[in-house]
Amino acid sequence: MNETLGSHNPLELVAQAGPVVKLVMLSLLVASIWSWKIIIEKWMLFRRVTREATAFEERFWSGGSIAKLYQTAAREWPDSPLVNVFTTGFREWKRWEGEDGAPVPSETGDLLPNIRRAMTVALNREMDNLGRGLTFLATTGSTSPFIGLFGTVWGIMNSFLGLAGAKNTTLTMVAPGIAEALIATAMGLVAAIPAVIAYNKYATNLRRFHQKMDNFGAEFLNILERQSARRAGGKSS
Repeated sequence: MNETLGSHNPLELVAQAGPVVKLVMLSLLVASIWSWKIIIEKWMLFRRVTREATAFEERFWSGGSIAKLYQTAAREWPDSPLVNVFTTGFREWKRWEGEDGAPVPSETGDLLPNIRRAMTVALNREMDNLGRGLTFLATTGSTSPFIGLFGTVWGIMNSFLGLAGAKNTTLTMVAPGIAEALIATAMGLVAAIPAVIAYNKYATNLRRFHQKMDNFGAEFLNILERQSARRAGGKSS
């Protein structure tokens, strides 16, 4: 038995597998490659957006003019989700400005809800972009082991069916077939384990970044509300 198994390397066993098992292995290979593509892209994406968000918040809280930051932020960080939420809110603020740059007093009550809605839409859009691909990782992680198990069961079943007409049956005769079938299970695990780990990691990153943007949006609205109240009070006096 050792000689029989020793003469087969994994590639030979894959080549000798039946068409159904080969199809299962091919689908798992494609899923694994695509998962790693998403894993690498998401790692680079979260690294970039975190770095850009930190740089932007340092500038925002440095005490400089928000209006000047609005003019430069989109050029410096054009793909930053946090910057896009900020520029969306400030753009809505500017639409309600009067000739002197202050919100029209009669419309101030509608200003902040409008800004909040605009920022919420922008935040949700950015979260959709950041989360794109995570569904595939979750699907790969949850289904790959079962797809591999299906290939294994199918391969083992065919191995035993091949012995139906044999007079003398030994484990040596079915061992190669069982081994090639078990490769499908191994490939399912190889595809699933990195996908599950990456999905859990990136889902956590996504929740934390959502909270970060949500907190920033609330603080930014507080600033705009104070400015609106100050300007409206100064105008009425």
